[in-house]
Amino acid sequence: MNLKISNLLHRKLFWLIILIAASVYSLTLGVKDFSLLGLFTRNGEDIKLAIISRFPRLISILVTGASLSISGLIMQTITDNKFVSPSTAGTMEWSRFGVMIAIMFFGGEAKLFKMLIAFICSLFGTLIFMQILQTMKFKNAMIVPLVGMMLGNVISAITSFIAYRFDIIQNMSSWLQGNFSLVIKGRYELLYLGIPFLFIAYIYANKLTIAGMGESFSKSLGVNYKAIVLLGMVIVAVITSTVVVTVGSISFVGIIIPNIVSMMMGDNLRNSLPVTALFGALFLLICDMIGRVIIFPYEISISLIVSIVGSIMFLALLFRRKKKWSTS
Repeated sequence: MNLKISNLLHRKLFWLIILIAASVYSLTLGVKDFSLLGLFTRNGEDIKLAIISRFPRLISILVTGASLSISGLIMQTITDNKFVSPSTAGTMEWSRFGVMIAIMFFGGEAKLFKMLIAFICSLFGTLIFMQILQTMKFKNAMIVPLVGMMLGNVISAITSFIAYRFDIIQNMSSWLQGNFSLVIKGRYELLYLGIPFLFIAYIYANKLTIAGMGESFSKSLGVNYKAIVLLGMVIVAVITSTVVVTVGSISFVGIIIPNIVSMMMGDNLRNSLPVTALFGALFLLICDMIGRVIIFPYEISISLIVSIVGSIMFLALLFRRKKKWSTS
């Protein structure tokens, strides 16, 4: 047992070192010349560039990757379905709907106000999704996310129609596709609001795991099922709304990373939360570096890179699980 724990710690340390190395390399990427040595020699231009652009972008990528992967893990735990995430449950589409309302009726100048409206809409939409699941008699592993995606597509179509109707589609474009190229000092700090909720998720990890086993099982162990599920939905809604308002919609992270971690560590939420955050941050950082290097000095949108890489990994996971089901 001690050997197993030691190997696990070594693996975590290895991936943490990889993340640190990738983060350092990410700081050097960009059109404008930048030297890490200049930070230590107090070069004014390098320090200014690092504070205004390089560090904010790196922090926003790491926080976004960790947040989306953990929100996906929470949703998969609560619904007991490995293919549910904010992007397959319609949560991101509801967040964009909230942003559209903020722009159309209130101008949406303040990001905090946009985030509040997006949070309300995403929580409302996620609760609708959960209510639909409660009424479903046949909950196949593939049907549940399909229901969420259909609901999300309906909301997305309504959002696009209203945006075109009132000529605000250009204002909505930045929230339709994730992009870190505009992240600078003063435009990413809203992501910090989601960090406390990650710690809350860790504190209530065991109860969230029990809630994923069903209402009757939760009650037998003295866990308030509805309150814990609502807490999980609030965490997911806050994280999703902050990400959508700050950098836009990014899919697949919440599906792929929790599945990879569960294959490695099992379904214990408290044990897998830190590793899920680590892998989510590393995955998004690598995708961002690919998008910045492949056609340098130009940049490919992070959502496009994640969609390509994520779809390949998702298909691999799908066939792996299909093979597992067929042999069991």
